[in-house]
Amino acid sequence: MGGPLRLSFLVAIAALVFLMVAAYRGHSVILFAPIAAMGAVLLTDPSAVAPIFTGLFMERMAGFVKLYFPVFLLGAIFGKLIEVSGFARAIVASSVAILGRDRAMLAIVLVAAILTYGGVSLFVVVFAVYPFAAELFRRSNIPKRLIPATIALGAFTFTMDSLPGTPQIQNIIPIPFFRTNIYAAPWLGTIGAVFILVTGLIYLHWRCRRAAAAGEGYGAGALLEPEPFAGGQLVNPLIAILPLILVGVMNKVFTVAIPKLYGEAHSFMPAVVGQAAPVTQEISKVAAIWAVEGALLAGILAVLVFAWKPIVAKFAEGSK
Repeated sequence: MGGPLRLSFLVAIAALVFLMVAAYRGHSVILFAPIAAMGAVLLTDPSAVAPIFTGLFMERMAGFVKLYFPVFLLGAIFGKLIEVSGFARAIVASSVAILGRDRAMLAIVLVAAILTYGGVSLFVVVFAVYPFAAELFRRSNIPKRLIPATIALGAFTFTMDSLPGTPQIQNIIPIPFFRTNIYAAPWLGTIGAVFILVTGLIYLHWRCRRAAAAGEGYGAGALLEPEPFAGGQLVNPLIAILPLILVGVMNKVFTVAIPKLYGEAHSFMPAVVGQAAPVTQEISKVAAIWAVEGALLAGILAVLVFAWKPIVAKFAEGSK
């Protein structure tokens, strides 16, 4: 038994490595995920490739889309509204003004963390924060090559899956399997988030000092330089951050209210011809997901209320 199990384990690891290398080289994960999965099956049991692809892989994929597609969709809409409304720019500008331009790295990390923890998709955060990061790094003469790591520390690490309550999908996916909510392990998550933030900032500043000692500055002739922010009328930062706060508050409210409203399970009889038995939904598996969806809807409505005109003017072009 040890030999086959060891071989299966090594094949699974190889499939994951293959998928990570493909993603790192810029290839579509949607395309290479089934190739990696079916390649692993081919190496262990060639006759099971077709049955597993149809009966297991596609079934699980359909279940994943059914459960999490609304979260992806609402998160993308919320992030885009935060961007086109100018709220993201107002939050970044006010944060930089408070922290000062001499703390460029800390300012960018905290801004990315605020946006991500507020429910904005981390991919939207990258594009919203990058122009300000480039301007700050240029003025502080910090190497441009450190911008990706700085934004990633704020958006891709502790606020993505460590800090309790984050509505990012990486924190939501385990919920149905462990029957928890997004606030699970609050102390452990908080300690982990603080550790990641502190060590990440220490590393970034160490690299910055090393670059300065070597005489390396922002760099000349850099490609894809954003236009410097030339000022202009920005929305009040308190209004801009309100939808993010609302997402967090309503997420907690719905997390508590949904189980009380529906109980342990909810049954209904669908109006479908030939459907004789009621459909039963186990609430503990979906309550936290419903809570995130409801909170994102509340955030979307708040942005629409406060920034209807700029959204109507820019949303069609910005959502292409």
